[in-house]
Amino acid sequence: MSDANISLKLFSPDSLLTQDFSNGYEAIAERYMAVRSRSGRALVQNWAETLPQGGSIIDIGAGNGQPITSALIEAGLQVSALDASPKMVAAFQAYFPDIRIACEAAEDSSFFNDTYDAALAVGLIFLLSKNKQRHLIQNVANALKEGGKFLFSSPYQICDWEDSLTGEGSRSLGREEYHRILKQSGLSLISESEDEGGTHYFEAEKIRHLMA
Repeated sequence: MSDANISLKLFSPDSLLTQDFSNGYEAIAERYMAVRSRSGRALVQNWAETLPQGGSIIDIGAGNGQPITSALIEAGLQVSALDASPKMVAAFQAYFPDIRIACEAAEDSSFFNDTYDAALAVGLIFLLSKNKQRHLIQNVANALKEGGKFLFSSPYQICDWEDSLTGEGSRSLGREEYHRILKQSGLSLISESEDEGGTHYFEAEKIRHLMA
């Protein structure tokens, strides 16, 4: 495992006892990796084709990289990845030893100090609290280049539910609230879509500033 390609964010022992930065996925990582379907891969592949050739992208909540990150790599994009589960990150590194990945909480990652042509968050944002969702979207907006694209998955309805694998709470803020947060963050909602499994996606673009 190359030190140049992995970043481990250190937390104090006390914080690790009281907070799971993976939102429950570290405890069920093996099960998740065993049951994760290929749903969403085709949609992401098609979206990746609209991005600049060889462009940079941050995959937020990448898990073990299957099946989504692999689609980005095959599209020729320069991928940086995040996941808060050490087990997921280890599996990711086994698949993709040359891809830069950080084991950090997505909403508080140092990777957002860099800039990207695009950002992707599949199966993640609704795991976060409303405030953390808003914070993450703002971080993405700050890190995107002008005209950069952001694709994320979440139900279009306002709803709360229990994650079937972790038992932890999930929440969608709904179409209108996501539209509002995106706009406040300097992003414009440009399309919505669903994959073959019925997962809903929002696509946003960083607003370009016209030169005077």
